[in-house]
Amino acid sequence: MSSSPTSRDATDETVPDPTADNASASTTGDAKRPADAAGDGNQAAETTQPGDAKPPADAVPDPVADALALPDLDATEPLADVSAELPAELPAVATDESADNQANKRRGAAKQTNRLTAKGARLKMSRWRAQLARINEFESVLQPEDDASLRKRSLALRYRAMAGEKLGILLPEAYALAREAGRRALSMRHYDVQMIGGISLFEGHIAEMQTGEGKTLTATLPLYLHSLVGKGAHLATVNDYLAKRDAEWMQPLYAMLGVNVGIIQTPDDQGSRRKSYAAAVTYGTAKEFGFDFLRDRLLLRAQNRMQTESLGDGAGGFSGSGDQPVMRGMHFCLVDEADSILIDEARTPLIIGSIEDNVRDQIVETYRWAAQHAEEYEEDEHYDIDNETKQYELTARGRQKVRSLPKPDLVRTMGLVDLYEYTERAIKVAQEFLLNRQYVVRPGDQGTDEIVIVDEFTGRLAEGRKWRDGIHQAIEAKENIEISVPTGQAARITVQDLFLRYPHLAGMTGTAATSAAEMKKIYRTPVIRVPTNRPPQRKQLPDQVFGDMLAKFKAIVDEVKRIHETGRPVLIGTRSIDKSEIVSRLLNEINIPHEVLNANNVEREAEIVSAAGGRGKVTVATNMAGRGTDIKLSDEIEALGGMHVICTELHDAARIDRQLIGRCGRQGDQGSYRQYLSLDDDILKVGLGVEKAKRMKTKGENLRGAANQYAKMFRKAQRKVERKHFRDRMVLMHHEKERKKMQREIGQDPYLDTPD
Repeated sequence: MSSSPTSRDATDETVPDPTADNASASTTGDAKRPADAAGDGNQAAETTQPGDAKPPADAVPDPVADALALPDLDATEPLADVSAELPAELPAVATDESADNQANKRRGAAKQTNRLTAKGARLKMSRWRAQLARINEFESVLQPEDDASLRKRSLALRYRAMAGEKLGILLPEAYALAREAGRRALSMRHYDVQMIGGISLFEGHIAEMQTGEGKTLTATLPLYLHSLVGKGAHLATVNDYLAKRDAEWMQPLYAMLGVNVGIIQTPDDQGSRRKSYAAAVTYGTAKEFGFDFLRDRLLLRAQNRMQTESLGDGAGGFSGSGDQPVMRGMHFCLVDEADSILIDEARTPLIIGSIEDNVRDQIVETYRWAAQHAEEYEEDEHYDIDNETKQYELTARGRQKVRSLPKPDLVRTMGLVDLYEYTERAIKVAQEFLLNRQYVVRPGDQGTDEIVIVDEFTGRLAEGRKWRDGIHQAIEAKENIEISVPTGQAARITVQDLFLRYPHLAGMTGTAATSAAEMKKIYRTPVIRVPTNRPPQRKQLPDQVFGDMLAKFKAIVDEVKRIHETGRPVLIGTRSIDKSEIVSRLLNEINIPHEVLNANNVEREAEIVSAAGGRGKVTVATNMAGRGTDIKLSDEIEALGGMHVICTELHDAARIDRQLIGRCGRQGDQGSYRQYLSLDDDILKVGLGVEKAKRMKTKGENLRGAANQYAKMFRKAQRKVERKHFRDRMVLMHHEKERKKMQREIGQDPYLDTPD
């Protein structure tokens, strides 16, 4: 093997072309959890409650009633246990039945499913209340005991777990111990609803908890319980900062119970990683867990080959010398921001590269030549675009132009078919990949500029990731920076496949209901909405629709000015960096001081978000930049009406909009939000088709004032986009599953022998 499985420099994380439907495949994994497998969830940090006041045992509301009372959700949104409410299979193709008849059947089936789902949720909640009562009974016993006695109890639980006693039997005492440790070590006592969330995580659910409800503290419950068996409990979050912050924040709680904590960070060497994985609880990112799994797999294959050659069948096992794997296996993983990692990142392949091709110079020169001439091609004359698949294809005139253009010596030796492909890729990049929207250019570690992807769902920089199929290199050529020639691949695994290898899986997030069917179908993790500790008071203001983007942004600035004068903080969410900067310029024109949070100033992310709830603060942020950092409001701001959130555009997934909305009205605070839309928004083109989007844009150009009657059309377009993306992921998952099945049948390793 020519690649180095322990070298960080050899790794590349690649992502599919976001404009193509079938750019990459999702996978399904080997380890199948039993239907009753216990799961565990990990949380992005959000501030939890201080104090020791004990809420009454009967304070846990019914989740169905609670879900119906949420003011920020559609009437069509799922109830408390929402996994069965969305179609688990792709919709059937219409035959001879009318569309109305099929719609009536679907509505009838949905009503029946809702009734069954509500009944199942009530049964679960009844059972969980009984467990909560047993947990609460331990509290009066544990409070008089000293710290040493608590630690002895924890040690006794570990002996019982490692002797084979079921964790479900140990749960009441273990959760009571964790609650008491939190009260003593952190001055944070788990609320009863957090205990309910912890029980749901142990039972393998995706727990939807509203922003500010204390997911970080809740995560300690299943992590501690699963750590007792001595096989390790992992918490996977979205970046190194959150992993380190959450681990260090909760470490005193674990320490009081005699549990050590490991933290995986990108710069860590193999020795540090091995020590972190050996800890009872390990915090890290999905990316680092995946790369460590692949490096270990490459290492084991190399060692096995050497022993087979020198020791016959290798029955003597591995020697104690040389490199050793860093991971000790996969037992339980709690996924923080589960919707982002398990859905948005599901198809992202993690790839360890092999040695570079010896035709590197030729490839680099061809990328540069194609980028240099990309602007000379005209749509319809030289190339066509498939609006469904976003594929670019040269016409006969376009191919003739490729042949006639002057070429350097290295390019002249490239095959014509390859030149057509490089040209189509360069045209696509020139037309659809925009600086400060899909990517930014910034100085790299080696002193040279590099392309960094902007995550379309979070607005954060996607460190270490690259677009595949040559898109990343074409963008580097377009921006005239050093081209990173694609290497071969020595090992590959998708994020989805990685988490399917855990026998026990759970997750936590603020928004998972709209992806409930996908979570249950792929990961076997039902989604359940955990009730809030205090009734939410978030107010939804009527949607505002305008003819074009400029009119929309002017109306937004007028509203910001009006609310800013009252002293209330305002958070404005945008879909891209360039639009956040447009809003910033408009605010500067009317002299409103504000902060801009996007991928260009990510180093101040936590600082900006934590201060966004101050009096008169105005913050402009891309998508959910700052997700995982809590926004606290003073009593003064609460009295003024709390934070106001402005959504400037619908996202492809409704849950992304809900993440932004969830920044206000946390833990029963006051708050309000409003959605702004315009008839030239991207969601109409993607959801309703190019022709209808053009008609609406033309109508918007002649429109004066608001056109709020079109608001429902935007929601319809968003639902169509969500269904399309769901179908695409299902198709890709099927293809990946078949590929892995074939590779196993012929004796290949699907992670190490997958072709580029």
